[in-house]
Amino acid sequence: MTGATARPLWLMILAAALIVFLGMGMRSTFGLFLEPISSQMDWGREIFGLTFAIQNIVWGMTQPFAGGLADRYGSGRVLSLGGLLYVVGLLLMAEATTPLLMHLTGGVLIGLAQGLASMSIGMATVARHTPVHRRTLAMSIVTMGGSAGQLAISPLAPLFIGSYGYVFTLVMMAAAVALIIPLALPLAGRPPAYTAGPSQSFGEAIREAGGHRGYWLLIGGFFVCGFHVAFIGLHLPAYVADSGLEPWVGGVALATVGAFNIGGTLAAGALGDRYSKKYLLSFLYFARAVAILFLVLMPTTVEVVLVFSAMIGVLWLSTVPLTTGLVGQIFGPQYMGMLAGVVFFSHQIGSFGGAYLGGMLFDATGSYDIVWWMSIALGILAGLVHWPIDERPVVRPAAAA
Repeated sequence: MTGATARPLWLMILAAALIVFLGMGMRSTFGLFLEPISSQMDWGREIFGLTFAIQNIVWGMTQPFAGGLADRYGSGRVLSLGGLLYVVGLLLMAEATTPLLMHLTGGVLIGLAQGLASMSIGMATVARHTPVHRRTLAMSIVTMGGSAGQLAISPLAPLFIGSYGYVFTLVMMAAAVALIIPLALPLAGRPPAYTAGPSQSFGEAIREAGGHRGYWLLIGGFFVCGFHVAFIGLHLPAYVADSGLEPWVGGVALATVGAFNIGGTLAAGALGDRYSKKYLLSFLYFARAVAILFLVLMPTTVEVVLVFSAMIGVLWLSTVPLTTGLVGQIFGPQYMGMLAGVVFFSHQIGSFGGAYLGGMLFDATGSYDIVWWMSIALGILAGLVHWPIDERPVVRPAAAA
């Protein structure tokens, strides 16, 4: 065998998980830079919120194309290029002194990097080499890398920022992210030939998915996931500080989210291989609405913040292997990276809204209350949207014949 197929599955899963550990772990700290950068530059929170929003939307726009390249030519080169751009973006972001430069570096460049060195590409690569009955669990292990990165890196970021400043911290993050480049090697090589049923062209796969109602429902539901994750990840530390708690509480809150999501993501993967993925997704979104309602109604104390972080942590990235797994289950693995990338673009449109509206409405009203209540309503809506999805694999004419 050649390329990625010559490497043991455990090594591919480990490499993909470590890439996600670095990429998502560093990304989870951006909310900790909101207050120090905004204060030092004398900016409103809307400016850094817009940077993070641009980052998310560029990431989402890049994802389908990056997934398509990885589906056709293999993941190694795509992931390596993403790692390189991530390093450059963080180094240039550290030197940004105007809103435009911050938007171009922290927004556009890092967004491109995250689209290329993305969780979706790692999951799709691993899924192609994993037996169907273990596929969702394998993808959840890759996703778990992001939770582990958040757990490990989020508590360190405020310590570095407080002791050495945000510029030095960004440089250190760039040095760590450079490890993505060699980690992409076990995932290099052309993907294996597709043999399970009739092969499709790129255009046929797009048209088939576009005509499937369940695909559009997945796209709508994942929008809500992006809104939640971006708003909470970016603005929770500032919300905690505004409530009179010490800055370290925000870092510990994000770390708690990461810690509890390790178990949550693994559980979602294991359950997704045995039970209906769409019903599990509905439960996760309803539970998110309950967790956010708890935070809104309770007094903002250290204990309440940490309990909320644990609750939302169980639900944080648990939607990702289930959503991606549904794409593969319905449409097959041949264009899984590209089709999942399109769904992920919707996630990033939601992320743009969560990040930007959080900053804009706070600057306008002095409070995050409106966005918290929006998040509750969207969680209920997403729970309802997933219920009618048809999970059955599509039957193509050639296969039926």
